[in-house]
Amino acid sequence: MPPRRRKRIDPALFELPVDRIRAGAYSDVYLNHARDVIRTEKRRARVSWQVSAKRNGWVGGVDEAVALLKLCTDDFAALEVHALYEGDSIASWDTVLRVEGEYAAFAHLEVPIIGAIARRTRVCTNVRELVDAARPKPIFYFGARSDHVLLQPGDGYSAYVAGATSVSTDAMSAFGGKKGVGTIPHAVIAAFGGDTAAAAVAVAKVLPDDVPLVVPVDYVNDSVATSLAVAQALEGRLWGVRLDTSELMVDKSVVPLMGDFVPTGVNATLVWNVRNALDAEGYGEVRIVASGGFGVERIHEFEEEGVPVDAYGVGAAVHRGRWEFTADVVKLNGKPQAKAGREFRDNPKLERVK
Repeated sequence: MPPRRRKRIDPALFELPVDRIRAGAYSDVYLNHARDVIRTEKRRARVSWQVSAKRNGWVGGVDEAVALLKLCTDDFAALEVHALYEGDSIASWDTVLRVEGEYAAFAHLEVPIIGAIARRTRVCTNVRELVDAARPKPIFYFGARSDHVLLQPGDGYSAYVAGATSVSTDAMSAFGGKKGVGTIPHAVIAAFGGDTAAAAVAVAKVLPDDVPLVVPVDYVNDSVATSLAVAQALEGRLWGVRLDTSELMVDKSVVPLMGDFVPTGVNATLVWNVRNALDAEGYGEVRIVASGGFGVERIHEFEEEGVPVDAYGVGAAVHRGRWEFTADVVKLNGKPQAKAGREFRDNPKLERVK
């Protein structure tokens, strides 16, 4: 019995501006000219066109590319498309997508397809590396404020595929079904006169019971005292406290211990101070989420040192670096035809898109 095919995202969920994409508004103009030339000259150009990775990673954006082909060509049935699945591992020069058909039918989609795959692969790869560094502890993706709002659904899905436990907005969870973590903005704490516990109690009244409540405890720069106050006020409802001390600040509990470590921001000593204080008061079930500038290296350091963090919140680290792809015609009417160095590369992991 052949293996069960994995499910792809319904193309309609991407809410693509189909008419403008079809018109070439999102394409490099020379690709629109290429389409026009081939059609004007009535030239038959049935090609094999492949999208290849330039570096290792975990691919994302494939379903978005498929959606572009299904919705923004005149006749998808006339094309033969093979593709990887979201989250598949890739090596340099692996083919991630191959399209066979009349080039003029999809020439205008090269830029949108490459852009979607490059963007989502960056998110998917970075989140996967963060997840691997923290494993088995969860990664919470708080990256919505790091980029344009309209990128959230696809980014959230790539983070979900890569193993993120939760995301921070409903839009980010649109494709993956992950629930947002119920953290509290510092602005709400300000509205309650700087009383974190009072603000947390108020939020708990409106937050659905199945949404984990995580409370930031750095507002007055006394994470130990604030953690205990919140745990007492929300006993039985508090999932965890979030340490988010600014990299320019030294938490009050850390000041007496300074001397042989970098005391600013969220450091190991601060985490231990909060963990020990919660345990001493009988709040051992309250988890600690560390956030604020955490990337792969910093998570590795915490894990190697055995710092008692239960989960990590990440944001800007998910958007570092770049993952480039190239798209090339590699066959013309069934015969090899390619730019030097960009020849046909088969990939047995590709599957036919129905």
